[in-house]
Amino acid sequence: VQLQASGGGLVQPGGSLRLSCAASGSISMFNVMSWYRQTPGKERELVAVITQGGSTNYADSVQGRFAISRDNAKNTFYLQMNNLNPEDTAVYYCYALERLSVRYWGQGTQVTVSS
Repeated sequence: VQLQASGGGLVQPGGSLRLSCAASGSISMFNVMSWYRQTPGKERELVAVITQGGSTNYADSVQGRFAISRDNAKNTFYLQMNNLNPEDTAVYYCYALERLSVRYWGQGTQVTVSS
Protein backbone atom coordinates (compact mmCIF):
# COMPACT_ATOMS: atom_id res chain seq x y z
CA VAL A 1 0.00 0.00 0.00
CA GLN A 2 1.22 3.49 -0.83
CA LEU A 3 0.01 6.77 0.62
CA GLN A 4 -0.12 9.93 -1.49
CA ALA A 5 -0.45 13.20 0.39
CA SER A 6 -1.69 16.32 -1.38
CA GLY A 7 -3.36 19.66 -0.77
CA GLY A 8 -0.55 21.71 0.69
CA GLY A 9 0.29 25.18 -0.45
CA LEU A 10 0.69 28.80 0.51
CA VAL A 11 -2.11 30.38 2.53
CA GLN A 12 -2.51 33.62 4.43
CA PRO A 13 -2.91 33.65 8.22
CA GLY A 14 -6.49 32.87 9.11
CA GLY A 15 -6.98 30.85 5.95
CA SER A 16 -7.86 27.21 5.43
CA LEU A 17 -6.48 24.19 3.62
CA ARG A 18 -7.60 20.61 3.31
CA LEU A 19 -4.96 17.93 3.04
CA SER A 20 -5.76 14.57 1.50
CA CYS A 21 -4.02 11.24 1.88
CA ALA A 22 -5.02 8.77 -0.79
CA ALA A 23 -4.18 5.11 -0.29
CA SER A 24 -3.48 2.73 -3.15
CA GLY A 25 -5.40 0.06 -1.28
CA SER A 26 -8.30 -0.17 1.11
CA ILE A 27 -8.05 2.00 4.21
CA SER A 28 -10.55 -0.22 5.98
CA MET A 29 -7.58 -2.34 7.00
CA PHE A 30 -5.94 0.56 8.80
CA ASN A 31 -6.27 0.58 12.57
CA VAL A 32 -5.06 4.15 12.83
CA MET A 33 -4.62 7.03 10.41
CA SER A 34 -2.68 10.12 11.38
CA TRP A 35 -1.17 13.36 10.24
CA TYR A 36 2.25 14.49 11.42
CA ARG A 37 4.19 17.63 10.66
CA GLN A 38 7.83 18.56 10.73
CA THR A 39 9.84 21.76 10.53
CA PRO A 40 13.60 21.97 9.93
CA GLY A 41 15.62 21.01 12.98
CA LYS A 42 12.65 19.65 14.89
CA GLU A 43 11.24 16.21 15.44
CA ARG A 44 8.18 15.07 13.59
CA GLU A 45 5.09 16.05 15.60
CA LEU A 46 1.82 14.18 15.79
CA VAL A 47 -1.00 16.52 14.78
CA ALA A 48 -4.15 14.41 14.55
CA VAL A 49 -5.24 10.80 14.78
CA ILE A 50 -8.35 8.93 13.73
CA THR A 51 -9.09 5.29 14.41
CA GLN A 52 -11.04 2.98 12.17
CA GLY A 53 -13.83 3.26 14.71
CA GLY A 54 -13.92 7.03 14.23
CA SER A 55 -12.31 8.21 17.47
CA THR A 56 -10.15 11.29 17.02
CA ASN A 57 -7.43 13.01 18.97
CA TYR A 58 -5.50 16.22 18.35
CA ALA A 59 -2.39 18.01 19.45
CA ASP A 60 -3.19 20.84 21.85
CA SER A 61 -1.81 23.35 19.36
CA VAL A 62 -4.43 22.48 16.73
CA GLN A 63 -7.41 21.50 18.88
CA GLY A 64 -10.51 23.31 17.68
CA ARG A 65 -8.91 24.39 14.40
CA PHE A 66 -8.07 21.13 12.64
CA ALA A 67 -10.30 18.17 11.90
CA ILE A 68 -9.30 14.72 10.72
CA SER A 69 -11.72 12.54 8.83
CA ARG A 70 -11.77 9.54 6.55
CA ASP A 71 -13.77 8.27 3.61
CA ASN A 72 -13.44 4.52 3.31
CA ALA A 73 -15.28 4.49 -0.01
CA LYS A 74 -12.61 6.76 -1.51
CA ASN A 75 -9.73 5.14 0.39
CA THR A 76 -8.72 8.59 1.51
CA PHE A 77 -8.36 10.43 4.79
CA TYR A 78 -8.20 14.16 5.29
CA LEU A 79 -7.00 16.95 7.48
CA GLN A 80 -9.12 20.07 7.39
CA MET A 81 -7.08 22.99 8.70
CA ASN A 82 -8.81 26.23 9.61
CA ASN A 83 -7.64 29.50 11.09
CA LEU A 84 -4.07 28.73 10.10
CA ASN A 85 -1.22 30.68 11.62
CA PRO A 86 2.49 30.93 10.74
CA GLU A 87 3.34 28.35 13.43
CA ASP A 88 1.46 25.78 11.37
CA THR A 89 4.04 26.08 8.59
CA ALA A 90 5.61 22.66 8.10
CA VAL A 91 5.80 19.63 5.90
CA TYR A 92 2.78 17.50 6.67
CA TYR A 93 2.97 13.72 6.43
CA CYS A 94 0.21 11.18 6.50
CA TYR A 95 0.68 7.89 8.27
CA ALA A 96 -1.28 4.69 8.65
CA LEU A 97 -0.95 1.61 10.77
CA GLU A 98 -2.28 -1.69 9.45
CA ARG A 99 -2.99 -4.73 11.61
CA LEU A 100 -1.15 -2.98 14.46
CA SER A 101 2.20 -3.80 12.88
CA VAL A 102 2.63 -2.47 9.33
CA ARG A 103 3.42 1.23 9.04
CA TYR A 104 2.95 3.41 5.98
CA TRP A 105 4.09 6.98 5.40
CA GLY A 106 3.08 9.42 2.70
CA GLN A 107 5.68 11.57 0.99
CA GLY A 108 4.82 14.86 2.68
CA THR A 109 3.16 18.03 1.48
CA GLN A 110 4.40 21.54 2.28
CA VAL A 111 2.08 23.95 4.07
CA THR A 112 3.24 27.55 4.31
CA VAL A 113 1.26 30.14 6.22
CA SER A 114 2.45 33.63 5.42
CA SER A 115 1.15 37.03 4.46
